[in-house]
Amino acid sequence: MPELDQRVITGLLTTRLAHTKGRRLVLVHGKYVVGGPQEFTVPAGEGERRKVRVEHTTSVLGITDAWQAHLGTEGSDLLVLTTDVSGDRISLDLLGEMVRSQIIAVDEADIVKQLFGAADLDPRMRRDPWLWLPGALIAAEPDGGWPQRGAVLTLDAAMRALVGVRLGLEGVFEGEASVDVDALLAWSRTPGGPQRFAALPEAEQHGIAEWLAQNAGEAAPVLLRLALNGRGAEATALGVLASVMNEGAASADAAVALGSVFGMGSRPSELRAYARAVEGTLIRWIGEATGRGAQSEEARQRVLDVLRQADQLASAAHLSAALADNPFLPSGFQARLRRLAEALAQEPHAAHSAWEHVREHHLAAVLYAKRIELARMAVRLKHWLNTPEPVVSSVDQAVHAHVADWGWVDRALAQLWVGDDDAEPVLAQAYRTVHDAARRRRATLDEAFAAELEPWAQHASAERPGGALLIEDVLEKIAVKLATKRPPLVLVLDGMSSAVAAQLGEELTSAGRWSELSGDGRRAAAVSLIPSVTAINRAALLCGRPVSGGQTVEKEGFVDFWRQHRRSAGLFHQNEIAGPAGQLLDQRLVEAIASDAVVGVVLNTIEDDLDYVQQSSPADWPVSRVKYLTELLNSARGQGRPVVLVSDHGHVLDRARPDAVPVSAEGVESARWRTGTATGEGEIVLAGPRVLENDGRVIVPWSEEIRYTPRKAGYHGGAALAEMTVPVLVLTPSIDLAPAGWAELPRESVQPPWWEAQGSPAPLEAPSATKPARKVPPAKPNTRPEGDERSADDAVGTPPTKPAPTEPPAPVTLGRQVVATKLYEDQGRFVRRAPDRKVVAAVIDALDSSGGTLSLAAVAGAAVASGGRTNTRPEGLVTMLTRLLNIEGYEVISLIDSRTRVRLNRDTLREQFELPRENA
Repeated sequence: MPELDQRVITGLLTTRLAHTKGRRLVLVHGKYVVGGPQEFTVPAGEGERRKVRVEHTTSVLGITDAWQAHLGTEGSDLLVLTTDVSGDRISLDLLGEMVRSQIIAVDEADIVKQLFGAADLDPRMRRDPWLWLPGALIAAEPDGGWPQRGAVLTLDAAMRALVGVRLGLEGVFEGEASVDVDALLAWSRTPGGPQRFAALPEAEQHGIAEWLAQNAGEAAPVLLRLALNGRGAEATALGVLASVMNEGAASADAAVALGSVFGMGSRPSELRAYARAVEGTLIRWIGEATGRGAQSEEARQRVLDVLRQADQLASAAHLSAALADNPFLPSGFQARLRRLAEALAQEPHAAHSAWEHVREHHLAAVLYAKRIELARMAVRLKHWLNTPEPVVSSVDQAVHAHVADWGWVDRALAQLWVGDDDAEPVLAQAYRTVHDAARRRRATLDEAFAAELEPWAQHASAERPGGALLIEDVLEKIAVKLATKRPPLVLVLDGMSSAVAAQLGEELTSAGRWSELSGDGRRAAAVSLIPSVTAINRAALLCGRPVSGGQTVEKEGFVDFWRQHRRSAGLFHQNEIAGPAGQLLDQRLVEAIASDAVVGVVLNTIEDDLDYVQQSSPADWPVSRVKYLTELLNSARGQGRPVVLVSDHGHVLDRARPDAVPVSAEGVESARWRTGTATGEGEIVLAGPRVLENDGRVIVPWSEEIRYTPRKAGYHGGAALAEMTVPVLVLTPSIDLAPAGWAELPRESVQPPWWEAQGSPAPLEAPSATKPARKVPPAKPNTRPEGDERSADDAVGTPPTKPAPTEPPAPVTLGRQVVATKLYEDQGRFVRRAPDRKVVAAVIDALDSSGGTLSLAAVAGAAVASGGRTNTRPEGLVTMLTRLLNIEGYEVISLIDSRTRVRLNRDTLREQFELPRENA
């Protein structure tokens, strides 16, 4: 006998009230649930409700007594009696009072139709294995009722409705969306969610699990079993542990340990599917965590909580060793760093491969970005140490090499010195070993530079610069040329070293808003006056002549210099930049940048930072850290101005031992220069017209480890390359502002080759700027001996026995192969004004040789070098290439990184143009 509750009674009556014909007695086969309400109301159509009283009786006499009692009471409209009495025992008098003159048998399917307003039900709901479903739908009806269907209620719609209510997943199914493991994993973490499933009848649990397995995948039953076992809150973390099955070669011990966690009812295929599903969910969560704002922070914390929990569960289950290479666990990240520490003692390609493995960890970008970058700096230094020994041949060559190469070394060294607070001892030692080896090599360059600087300084002047760009000539040689197109904004970053310039330049040009210009194909590098201090060099830079002085001298000198070039000018110092409340920049500065005057601005952030004894402070210099730099650049860009980003001198960082004390010496004038007579180890005497202190003679250290005054974060005034080199970056918002003969500097021309080197085991070539020029030996005169009877023609020609050398055939490169195909010829017929084939081939080959990606400027440079036209819009060239190479929409060539770089998909290129595969 079925047990009936208020919902069933309500459903039965709702479908039959239209046929009562004034009768008020309803007999139903079944038993009313004990404790159910005896009186309630039911809908009667058109917004009306009828009062109902429900009782249970087991005899004909009981039915008669209950009916008579109901007739004598007021208030109740309908009497519903549940009973097990058969219909043939009911008297004719009672039959005449009963609705439909019969005992009503409960048909749950009919009730469900009424509850959903459906014309019919999916026939599968009337047979195994879905016989449980109508009863479950009746029991689960929400307070607001089920959504009305009108047509046939399908099995899928019924299950979606049931699962939504039973598991609290109603929101997942909005808009006819389907449930997936991602939603179930989120559900498993909700308070009380798994407990709701565990409280359901067993038949309903089994049916929901089967349906979810069909619709959400094989992983769903595993998740629900965890919920039944009270481990729903650990479900996502346990999915990470299940990844030991993904390799297909899990050890017997690992399989047993995993079985003890999940229970022996889980099949290996289910565990593998569950692990894959959890990994997909974690990847999506990590993607959400990469942004900014409260939602990203919440996603980061969720990811970290789950993976820390997974690490703890793995340890408790003795699965840590089996999961040592897991790409999600924090412990897996530490294991990869340990392998990197081992690889740093090997060849560069091994270190690079180990770093790539570290970077591939899924938490690398979102949680460990700084640690990844620090590890990369160590690998970069390994690559640099693998280059041929660099050479110092002159002052000019050395400062250019420092801007182009050795300053990047200093950038990596600064990061590595600060180190990783969370590094294990083995990794910290590996970093220290690489740092010390690179530092020793750098010290030899400083010593070699000092040997060249000493004789150069004795005679160097504006008339005899020895090939070098002097700091006092920067405005004349660079800013004046820019002014022929548009007055520049001259930003003086006091104390900016080549290392800082490398980072700032990389950031500013990588976003595509600024391009770097050059007149000779390289970043400019000037030589500072001596000693390399602010009072001398900033005044000389801004006045355009060797002079020392403070802000008044700088202001007057800057205006006078530009007046000589028939231009108005204005110079603003740090205390003149900030605007009033509600305005970033002072109105006078804003108006100056909007005018046709040359504007100079001095920024002291870097110099000020050197006054602090914080070891980590000067190591990292993003653009946002230089106060007012972003605002000034935005203002210049808005006015279409080029920018000269220049230093007045560099600096060295304090890298001495904590117990190191100042060097005791006579005539100390500053941290890094002094007067006196005798030099010590690591010092040199500099004298001549470039020395503007102590009557043209000072003692300065070339070694970065020497200081004469109390400790600070960094120093300047000495003769080290980092102090004497003045980096000059010329930035423009538009290539149209380039002076005649100038061109854009591609990123590949600014960065040293080892900076972005891949894992090639072959030694890298040293940059050409570090090598002294080779002298070509003179041709030997023709010394034909007397008595030689060869003709005069023979004497001037090549001996017959040695035929003239022939030029070797051009190699068959990937680009040449592509443009020689019939497919390329056919594509070219549909592209107007297509570039020459040699230009397209050159661009393909340039991309191919660089690993598949290049900056827009480098692509344009490759095109011009092959004979193509100078294109002021490199994007137009790439657009043309996409029309030629992207056959049928397949992406062979494309713009990436906010349209600042070009990527070539070499495999797709070979496939589309039917070229043989590499290594085929």
